[in-house]
Amino acid sequence: MKSIVTKAKTIDDAVNKALAELGVGIDDVTVNVLETPSTGLIGVFGNRQAKVEVIVKDSAAETASAFLADVFGAMGIEVQIDSSVEDEVLVLSLSSPKAGILIGKRGATLDALQYLTSLAANKAPGQYQRIVLDIESYREKRKRALQDLADRIALNVAKRRSRHALEPMNPYERRIIHSSLQNYKNISTYSEGEEPNRHVVIEYKREQV
Repeated sequence: MKSIVTKAKTIDDAVNKALAELGVGIDDVTVNVLETPSTGLIGVFGNRQAKVEVIVKDSAAETASAFLADVFGAMGIEVQIDSSVEDEVLVLSLSSPKAGILIGKRGATLDALQYLTSLAANKAPGQYQRIVLDIESYREKRKRALQDLADRIALNVAKRRSRHALEPMNPYERRIIHSSLQNYKNISTYSEGEEPNRHVVIEYKREQV
């Protein structure tokens, strides 16, 4: 965490001096006032300048990566963490020889880690940063698998004019199913049940006479 201590006649001047030296804006820092300015005898002797400490806030990526490093360290799992920003979403890509453990059943462990990381990175007040946690492209592979599953079941449901309830899924995966089938003729989808057993139903929609 980068910080600097500066002095000036006023607190504002001291803060602005620090911002200029750090090359950041006021929204990127935390300011601690160490000493307030005062005027000495006859306005000359014993004058005391304002003294401030300006601390640069860690970025969401730095905070999230540090949090995950602590978690994986406690678990004794070696993980490489790379970060990137895609469409204003912070994507943390993980690589590990124990990827299966970190993904968990149907991605449950990965989802839990993503939730906790988001809480850690957005603890400080300010703009919310959406975070997606992925490991060895699991999210994209899972998305394609769900789209293929939705297509197969929708075709079977249309052929049999029936309905099919899928296995329980998290909200993200349910949205993939709904989105994949939204343009299918005579097919409707809806979610039913309570978390964590909420699931998608794919149903034949009979034509209105």
